[in-house]
Parts: sequence; C-alpha cells; structure tokens
Amino acid sequence: MQEQISTSPSRGLHIITWGCQMNVYDSARMADVLRPLGYSPVDLPDNADMIILNTCHIRERAAEKVFSELGRLRQIREARKLEGKETLIAVAGCVAQAEGKELLARAPYVDLVLGPQTYHRLPEMVARIARAGGSVIDTDFPVESKFDLLPEEAAPQNEGNLTAFLTIQEGCDKFCSFCVVPYTRGAETSRPVASILAEAERLVASGVKEITLLGQNVNAFHGDWNGGTASLPELAALLHEKIPALKRLRYITSHPRDMEQALIDAHRSNPIFMPYLHLPVQSGSDKVLKAMNRGHTADEYREIIRRLREARPDIALTSDFIVGHPGETDEDFEATMQLVRDVRFASAYSFKYSQRPGTPAAGQPFQVAENVKEKRLAALQALLREQQDAFNASLVGTVQDVLVTGHGRKPGQLNGRSPYLQPVHFEGSPSLIGKIVKVRITAPFTNSLGGHLHEQESTAI
Repeated sequence: MQEQISTSPSRGLHIITWGCQMNVYDSARMADVLRPLGYSPVDLPDNADMIILNTCHIRERAAEKVFSELGRLRQIREARKLEGKETLIAVAGCVAQAEGKELLARAPYVDLVLGPQTYHRLPEMVARIARAGGSVIDTDFPVESKFDLLPEEAAPQNEGNLTAFLTIQEGCDKFCSFCVVPYTRGAETSRPVASILAEAERLVASGVKEITLLGQNVNAFHGDWNGGTASLPELAALLHEKIPALKRLRYITSHPRDMEQALIDAHRSNPIFMPYLHLPVQSGSDKVLKAMNRGHTADEYREIIRRLREARPDIALTSDFIVGHPGETDEDFEATMQLVRDVRFASAYSFKYSQRPGTPAAGQPFQVAENVKEKRLAALQALLREQQDAFNASLVGTVQDVLVTGHGRKPGQLNGRSPYLQPVHFEGSPSLIGKIVKVRITAPFTNSLGGHLHEQESTAI
C-alpha cells in the first residue's frame, strides 16, 4: 500500500509510505516531530524541501524498489537545485534499519537514514545536517522508548477522519524463521496505557469513530498502568469505559501464541470490538510450522478458532499464508489447504516464500523451486477467493451497521465500512457521513458490498 501525507505547505515535506499500517502511523508521527521545524506536508515531491521514503522490508525485492525510487527522487532534487532550492532526502523504516550502510554506499546523495525506533530524533538529525552537512545514519535501538519522546498533540491530518491507526506495541520476540521484524523493529515494547488513552481521546475529539490498535505482535501488549501492567483486553475495556464516543475498535497483527482466553472472552463482552480478527497462521503443516518457529500446531490454531467462534459466533476471520517455505512438500501444502477448508476465512493474504538475508530460513536447505511455489500459490489463492466470495454472498439479506465514511463514485451514493472491514456502497443523504447507519446488504462484489438504508436517517448513531 502507498499512503501520502498532504496539506498546505510552509517548508515542504513529502512522505512516501510503503508497507504496513504501522508505517502509515509512523509517517504521521514523523510529520508531527518535524512540524516545529516549520515543515508542513505537500502533495508532490517536486514542491518538497524534505522528502522521506518510509520503507518496508517484508515484500520481495524491497531494497531494489527503494533504490529505484531514490533514483527518481535524485532527479527531482537536481532539478530543484537548478532553481536554487535545497532538498533533503531521507530513508526511514525497515529497509533503512536492515541495509543502512549499503544504502548510503549505493546512494550517497541520501542525507538521512533512520530506523523505525529513531524517528523521534529526526529534528536533531536535521539540525546536524544544517550545522555540518554530510549524511546522518541512525539505526541504533535506543535505550529510551520513542513512545516516551513523541509530541503529545494528535497529528492534524487526523482531523476530519473517521478512522485512525494507533500504535500500542512494537517489535517482536517470536523470531519466526522467515521474518525480519525482530531485526528491524527490535524486541517487543509496549506503550504506557496513559499515553494510549490520551492519544485515543485526542483522535476521538477530532472526529474519529473507529480506531485500529497496531503492533507487530499486538496481542502480546502489556503496557504500564497504575503501578502494574494492562493486557490488550484490559486496555480495550479502558478505552470503552473512558471514551464513550469511540464506537469501534480493531487490532492487528496478532500471534496465535498470545491469543489468551481473556482476549477471546473480550470479543464477547466488549461491545466496541468489531466481529473481525486477523490471526496469521502461515501454514497448516505441523512440520512447516516447526521449521518456521511458530510455536503452535495446526490443531492448536483450530482450537483457538473454535473458542473464538464460541465466544462470538458472528466473527469473521482473516489470516496470512506463506507457501513454499524451505522443505515444504506436496503433503505439507495439502495440509495448508485442508486447514483453510476447515476454518473458512472471510479473506486472507497469501505469498510465496522469499529469502530474507539474515533470517534463519534463508540459509536452510531444500529451497522450493519457483515454479512449484507459483503453482501452490495459485491453488491456495483460488480457494481463498472462493471462501471470500462465499462470505460476501452470505451477508446478502442481512442488516449491517455501516460507518459512513464519504461520498461514492455515483451521484447520491455513499461509501461506508462494514463491521467486517468491507467497503459498502448505498444511496443516502450526505448528512449521514460520520454516522453509523443500518444498511441491508443486497449485492456482493469481489471486494465490496452493495445495499440500501434499512432505517430512517433519524435513527443513525
């Protein structure tokens, strides 16, 4: 995904964001910390005095994508220099963390390289360049938490938005064999509860109705609270109790090993939890799960799903899958297909395994041939698509609470978000934008739903 921050300029700042929702959140906070230096976001890099490329290391060929984009940004920088304008170029995020020195060696025109744990130090880095010139690289894991040093005010770009991301946890201690997160984001760190509540209050005061709590391993959250710690279900209960105007709550991404019964029970008891959960499993083969260092079996995952559906029968489940992990056989892949048939997902993300330098799996023997991975991925995605279509079709005739987020493409049409995170299109008055209304679903589409208002405008929340 690519998200770009934009408002009117003073000293122009352009941020290009790749990757996960946490990167989107991080980009917003980088804009926050640079605002006291006079930087305001602009729509185009051509108008920017500073350009930040906030990177993701998860996808294949991530570093090459970064260097390709940097080549384009260098041309913009040189064109602006001919006009007498200076432009700082910064690379942030997980590629910066993993390949900082290589990045500067290949692209010496980059001014700043900073890891995900250091963006609170951006103003200091900019000041160092202003004083001494040259490049600055900061990819250390600092002793102090960045969460303790971020500005208190909510980012202005949240004003007028109905949904928002809020990072509560970062890093991971699980060390899955295929994953770079522990090396680029560091150990699991949870944000203090008081700080989360304060930011959530500011977001809701600005108009936000739905918050998604973010973390690399969000259900491992244990944030400081009243001399002790609070778990994720306890944090959710506090958000519901202390911020009545917050109508909806989601969280991503979770690990099955931290799906404790208290959190499962909260899906039954806490009314702001949406009936939707993203719970990555990666494989249905116990042999592959062990090779991945996932720490759970396929049947343990099935049991978690059984308990979730017992607690919340209307819950929709999504997941992540990797096909072609080193050593995966046809029998292992069939075990994954069987798990998908058993669980039945509302949607899922699926990928071919690709080697990540520095991860244990990259050096394992029995790497699966590319053509085999492609064949397996196609079969898995066909099954997942069939299940997604079936889930969407199952909602036809039901009445869903839809958060109305804006205008649709057609005259008189509105867009909204279902409890299951699907876009919903229906006709209605613009006065409904920002409200939660009842919509009867009449048509399933590939990635969205169509419907019509079920109740009168006066009943909207």
